[in-house]
Amino acid sequence: MDLQTAADHLADLPLSIDDTTTDRLSRETSSEFTRVTTEFTLTGAGESGVGEDVTYEADDHHTLAEHGLPDLTGEFTFGEFSTSLADLDLFPTAPDREVFRNYRRWGLESAALDLALRQSETTLASELGRSRDPVRFVTSTRLGEPPTTDRLEQLRERVPDIEFKLDPTTTWDRELVTRVGETVGTDAVQILDLKGQYTGTAVDSPADSTLYELVLESFPDAVIEDPALTDETESLFEESAVRERVSWDAPIHGVSDIEALPWEPEWLNVKPSRFGSVESLLETIAYCEERDISMYGGGQFELGVGRGHIQLLASLCYPTTPNDVAPGAYNDPTVGDGLPPSPLEPPAASDGFRW
Repeated sequence: MDLQTAADHLADLPLSIDDTTTDRLSRETSSEFTRVTTEFTLTGAGESGVGEDVTYEADDHHTLAEHGLPDLTGEFTFGEFSTSLADLDLFPTAPDREVFRNYRRWGLESAALDLALRQSETTLASELGRSRDPVRFVTSTRLGEPPTTDRLEQLRERVPDIEFKLDPTTTWDRELVTRVGETVGTDAVQILDLKGQYTGTAVDSPADSTLYELVLESFPDAVIEDPALTDETESLFEESAVRERVSWDAPIHGVSDIEALPWEPEWLNVKPSRFGSVESLLETIAYCEERDISMYGGGQFELGVGRGHIQLLASLCYPTTPNDVAPGAYNDPTVGDGLPPSPLEPPAASDGFRW
C-alpha cells in the first residue's frame, strides 16, 4: 500500500475520546541537562493511547501541568481530530520557539493515533502494509568540554560494535580526531551534526570553516548534518561528492522545506515531532521514497513512549540507515551495563502505535 492511501485510511479511523491526562517526566542526560517531557494519555471505549510532548523548555511543561489542555473529548475520525488540533492553542502561554507548537501537537496526534488504532483493533504496521524490521541505530553524544574520547571508549567497551553520531564543536582539533581514530575508528562515526541550522537555542553552532574542513577531511564517509552555508563555508560544499554527504534536520517541517533547500538532498533526518501532524510526516516520507532520498530517524531525548514511536517508524520506513534512535539508557549521564546492541529487534507483540 502506498503511503498516501495509508494516510487517507488512517484519517478515516473512528476515534472516541472520553478523557485526557498528562504526566510530567524528568531525567538527567548525557548532554548535562535535565530533560523534561509530558506524556499524554487519551482514553475511550476501554482503550488508552499514549503520546509524548518533547518541547524543550521545562517551564512549558510546568505551565501545562498547572493549566491543563483544552477539552479534547468527543467522537471524531482521526483526521477530524487532527484538523481540530490545528485550530487549537495548546500552550497556556506562548512558547519561546514556534516549532514547539508542532512538538505538542505531535504528542497529542501520536496519542490519538495510538488510541484510534487500538479502538479498531489494528496496528500501524498493518495499516501501512509494512513489516517491523530490526532497526540499526547509532548513539548520539557530545565529547565534552574540553572534548575527550572517554565516553566513546566506555560505550565501545560495553557494546563493541556500536556506531556514533557526534556533535563537533569549535574546540575539536586534529589531535582529538586522531584519538577518535585510534580508540573507536573514524569509520564508526556515521553522522556528524554541525548544528549550523539552529538559531536561538542552547546548541546553536555558528559556521566555522576550519571545523568544517577538519570533519569533512577526517571522516570521509560520514554524513554531515545541518552545515551553516555562509560566504565562509559555501565553497566547501560545491562539489557533488560533498553535497551527497549532507543531511538536513532542523529546517525540515514538511515537504515545502525540502523543496526550499539549496540543492536536492541525498539524506534527511526524520524527527516526527518537527512535522506536527501524522499527515505531514507520511507525506514527507513518501516524498523521500519517491526521490530516493535516504532517511534516518532522529531523537529528541524522549523519556517515555515517544522513544518507541520513533523506533517503530524507523522499523517500518528506514530500518537499515544510521538511525539516531538508540534506547534511552544510552542517554544516561553514566555509561551503564546491559546496553542493547544494534540492530534493535522488534518486540514479539506490538499493538496500536507502540514499539
